[in-house]
Amino acid sequence: MKTAICPGSFDPVTLGHMDIIRRSAKLFDRVIVVVMRNYHKSTSAFTPEERMELLRRCTADIPNVEVDTYMGLLAEYAREKKADAIVKGLRAVSDFEDEFQQALTNRELNPDVETIFMTTSGENMFLSSSVVRQVCEFGGDIKSFVPAEVYQDITARLLHKEG
Repeated sequence: MKTAICPGSFDPVTLGHMDIIRRSAKLFDRVIVVVMRNYHKSTSAFTPEERMELLRRCTADIPNVEVDTYMGLLAEYAREKKADAIVKGLRAVSDFEDEFQQALTNRELNPDVETIFMTTSGENMFLSSSVVRQVCEFGGDIKSFVPAEVYQDITARLLHKEG
């Protein structure tokens, strides 16, 4: 059985994330969507547990997908889960440099796991969790950016965010 890990902060989950998750689920027997901490961000809109719950609702119709969280090294998590691959979505060339560095680091720490880069669909190339948060916090419509299953949760949190 081939296992892939789709890591991310998912703060919040977007249609771009779901595109990569669904496509990964077609390629692998088991896909673990793992909520990781982004050390470049000091605050989060949702707790890791809330992000896991949102992801579970969005992936409920994909039988070979499970959701987890981990706060350590991705290479170590991949070892623990006996993963064959780490799947990373790329929106633009600008994403590649950081992702390539992470892939090389993960390869050094765990030579048994491969990193696979998957380009996002064209309609999602501009989409990021940061964009979703910013548009929503200023009252913009994010309905076409996030899964319908969690739209209400995301807007309720971000529109009423204390700042």
